[in-house]
Amino acid sequence: MEHKHDRLDRIHIRDLFLRGIVGINPEERTKQQDILINITLFADLSAAGQSDRIEDAVNYKDVKNRVVEMVERSSYFLLERLAERVAEICLEEPAVQHVQVLVEKPGALRFARSVGVEIFRSRE
Repeated sequence: MEHKHDRLDRIHIRDLFLRGIVGINPEERTKQQDILINITLFADLSAAGQSDRIEDAVNYKDVKNRVVEMVERSSYFLLERLAERVAEICLEEPAVQHVQVLVEKPGALRFARSVGVEIFRSRE
């Protein structure tokens, strides 16, 4: 079954490696830890593809900068909440219709490379 987002173009921001506070355990509340974020922005990129003008493009650098600033200042308890905030920031970009966000904490679980939460959100 095809979804509306299947027909949209995608911009990938891959392996954004940041540090922030996220977790429920006391030691997680006091020092920043590694956070790995992958973002897929869904938008119609055809105008930018035709015009070759930055004005017609999704400003993914600005999206990345706002995500970095938020994560570095964050102190959420749950990965779910952090992922939700990343998605909200991405959907502030007018051309972005949907966003997929994967937030991971490397080394958070013994014997696992990482643990992560992946969400998909759409403009209301």
